[in-house]
Amino acid sequence: METIQAIRSRRSIRKYQPKPVSHEVIEQIVADAAYAPSWKNTQIARYVLVEDRATIDKMAEEMVLDFKLNEKTLKNCPAVMVLTYVTGRSGYERDGSFSTPLAAHWQSFDAGVAAQTFCLAAHTFCLAAWERGVGTVITGYFDEEKITRLLNLPENQKVGCVIGLGYPDEEPAAPKRKSVEDLLTYK
Repeated sequence: METIQAIRSRRSIRKYQPKPVSHEVIEQIVADAAYAPSWKNTQIARYVLVEDRATIDKMAEEMVLDFKLNEKTLKNCPAVMVLTYVTGRSGYERDGSFSTPLAAHWQSFDAGVAAQTFCLAAHTFCLAAWERGVGTVITGYFDEEKITRLLNLPENQKVGCVIGLGYPDEEPAAPKRKSVEDLLTYK
C-alpha cells in the first residue's frame, strides 16, 4: 500500500472482532512505531499492552471521565495499548534546562507523533501491518492518575493516550475533510 493511500484510508475503529491480536504482530507494530521522530532522538514513547478483560472493563467503566462513547469502544476492544512517555527529556538539555521556549510541550508532541506512527503502523503496508488488518482508535478522555495506579507505571512516566486495538468489525467511511483552501494560507 502506498503511503498516501494509507494516510487517506486509515479510520478510527470502534467495533472489533473478539479475536486477539498476537504478541508477534503487536511487537512488529511497536518496532515500526519506534521509528517515530522525537526531540533530539530522545525516544520517550513507551507502550503498555492491556489484554486482561477485567482490567480493560475497569478502565472503560471508571477511567474515561464518563465519556460513554469511549466506555463502549473500550469494552469492545480485545486489547488496549496505553502509550506513555518518559518525562523530563523531550524539550530539555542534559543539564535539565529547556532547549525551547515551549518547555515541556514537546513531551506531548513527541507522544502524539508516536501514537500516530503506532496507529499508522497498524494500517500501513510499508510498515508491515496493514496486511494483518489491525484497527486502532486513539482516545483522549481518561483519568491519568487512575490509569497510572492501575498499571503501576513508573514515577517518571505519564499517560499520553489510550489506544483501543483489534481486528476491525466495521469499515467506516471517510468523514468530509476541509478543502486545501480552508487549511492553507500563503503570506
